[in-house]
Amino acid sequence: MFIDQVDIYLKAGDGGNGLVAYRREKYVPLGGPSGGDGGNGADIIFEVDEGLRTLMDFRYQRHFKAKRGENGMNSNAHGKNSEPMVLKVPPGTIVKRKDTGETLADLVQHGARAVVAKGGRGGRGNSRFASSRNPAPDFAENGEPGEELDVVMELKLLADVGLVGFPSVGKSTILSAVSKAKPKTGDYPFTTIKPNLGVVETGDGRSFVMADLPGLIEGASEGTGLGHQFLRHVERTKVIVHVIDIGGLEGRDAVEDYRIIRNEMGLYNDNLLKRPEIIVLNKVDLVEDEAVFDRFTEAVGGDKEIFRISAATRENLDTVLYRVADLLEETSEVEEVIEETDHRVVYRHEKDPDTFEISRDDDGAYVVSGDAIERMFKMTDFNRDAAVRRFARQMRSMGIDDALRERGIQTGDTVRILGGEFEFVE
Repeated sequence: MFIDQVDIYLKAGDGGNGLVAYRREKYVPLGGPSGGDGGNGADIIFEVDEGLRTLMDFRYQRHFKAKRGENGMNSNAHGKNSEPMVLKVPPGTIVKRKDTGETLADLVQHGARAVVAKGGRGGRGNSRFASSRNPAPDFAENGEPGEELDVVMELKLLADVGLVGFPSVGKSTILSAVSKAKPKTGDYPFTTIKPNLGVVETGDGRSFVMADLPGLIEGASEGTGLGHQFLRHVERTKVIVHVIDIGGLEGRDAVEDYRIIRNEMGLYNDNLLKRPEIIVLNKVDLVEDEAVFDRFTEAVGGDKEIFRISAATRENLDTVLYRVADLLEETSEVEEVIEETDHRVVYRHEKDPDTFEISRDDDGAYVVSGDAIERMFKMTDFNRDAAVRRFARQMRSMGIDDALRERGIQTGDTVRILGGEFEFVE
């Protein structure tokens, strides 16, 4: 089964907790703190495997949770870092955030990797907080939470040539005639409901990958019919072969069909109209009036490359293949602009800015939210007074105390962070 889009949930590994410990060895007076740091949590990495062709592996397993780092140990021993979780994906996979649509990675080349969910760093042990003013700290950090997000994976086939056209114009028949691919064919619309790939070899030894893409109809750019499921795969083809049913058995107008599909491609992505294109008039064996060819050529413009073929009888197919191979040699790699940022090799995780928001709950409590303060909250061990005092100092240094005063907070009012409640004291 061909799967080209799937939603999955990712949870990178949390960092291990730091340890509160002290040296207690014979003949070693004033041993001091010796709690080690926790290990880093596992990243979730996407890696391209050219042996894969669909996203089928993600259809049934859609939740991925990486391992957390080991906790710190005595004698300043560092907890073990967790190995990253590597998910194999086919070439042409794009990973986007589900909530914002931001592109996190665009993976094309075999072996390319992208860190999509960053694991949390390990918490620091109490020995890391020793100072001249506090030589024996009795607190440590919890591990930083790993990133947690829902992503959408989209697959855009990497084919050299794409066969486009209305349903039932003979695209699948052409692919089966020029390659060993066996797409489903039939005399009814939308016989092909998934893309098919085939390797084509010309008589002079040149070869390329051709894709039979599902037929589209008017309104496809807005999702009508197979819509984006078709157009997504056209974006990476170097050469477009536009197949037209010139036989007229379906009672359609060939010129109007050509204009409709070109219009839909332009509405979806106007760069598609700049790709090298040849027009193939299929089913010429059914044409009785030769004047239809002249009318079509005159209507679409004389600068277009137009070939007459019959996929059923293989008439003139070799000529088309030679011309396609020539165009591929003349055409450079397809360049795509993805939200003005190139993430083809790796997604670089950026630290969250120290921003926060203050709102009010129905009961009058002040609610503080923000990535940085919530991360600090999760990394604080509130069972230890020293850790609580350190958290209070961090809030003060971020400017949260002053911001609460500006909002009118009074001594005794409740401050809430991630469900935890504090009493504000001047």
